[in-house]
Amino acid sequence: MTTAVVVGSGPNGLAAAVHLARHG
Repeated sequence: MTTAVVVGSGPNGLAAAVHLARHG
């Protein structure tokens, strides 16, 4: 989940974090 923290810098970051969490 470290990626989610790093990417979660904004709205798109949160969406990307969810995407990575599901497909990672």
